[in-house]
Amino acid sequence: MKYVVTAGLSHPAARLTKAVSDYVMQVYGVLCAELQKVRHDPVELFTRAVQPLLWLLLFGVVMLRVSGLAPAGMSYLDYLSAGILAQSVLFVAIFFGISAIWDRDLGILHRMLVSPAPRTAIVIGKAMAASVRGMLQGGVVYVVAGLMGANLNLSPINVLGVMAFIGLGCGLFATLSLAIACIVKSRERFMGIGQLITMPVFFASNAIYPIALMPDWLKTVSTFNPLTYQVDALRALMINGAHSQFGIVYDFAILFVIMAALVLLASRLYSRMVA
Repeated sequence: MKYVVTAGLSHPAARLTKAVSDYVMQVYGVLCAELQKVRHDPVELFTRAVQPLLWLLLFGVVMLRVSGLAPAGMSYLDYLSAGILAQSVLFVAIFFGISAIWDRDLGILHRMLVSPAPRTAIVIGKAMAASVRGMLQGGVVYVVAGLMGANLNLSPINVLGVMAFIGLGCGLFATLSLAIACIVKSRERFMGIGQLITMPVFFASNAIYPIALMPDWLKTVSTFNPLTYQVDALRALMINGAHSQFGIVYDFAILFVIMAALVLLASRLYSRMVA
């Protein structure tokens, strides 16, 4: 019997199961460590929500008077709500990489790098923590949009879909942020690059106006912008009567492939933080 158990444990399927289990636990460990920071400073979530809420409360109310910005049968508030939800995710995620610079300065990064956890597990764990932050902040925007009268689709499946795309988009931009942090290594340079990236990514998407209104060169840029696909999916899932321009499955596939590539890139660059 002892021989049978030993042989069973040495089976390739058993080894694979254990490897996957260990990897998941390593990702979970990084995730929990990152979420502890939110627990100790929950005010940060609300302060970062201020700018997107101002866009929704001020810009949205003013632009309601402008006709032709939203598709037929949809108010501009409905159209804008999904874009501002995506914007809030972008603002949370694009500056997430600064936490890696703080980890390096505090010596936490050194301990992570000498641990047995693969670099990809560290990056994925951090990206998942950013996704949780994005979901919490996105929930605030969701509630405010509803209070303002946006025609929200509150079907449980649609709400879960919205949360999934918030998490995916936030993880994507957080991973991009980590890769940038690994290259620049300085808080000052990182903040400058983050601010430089945020507005072009936001305005070169369909967040606040349809792609059809863009000049041809900007339409081309928007097709390479991952925020375009996130907004497209969020709008279709979030607003009653809205439809996806590209298809929700296509939106998901584009975001997933880009995030997977960024995870590999950030994992390769991560050791350079201490070089």
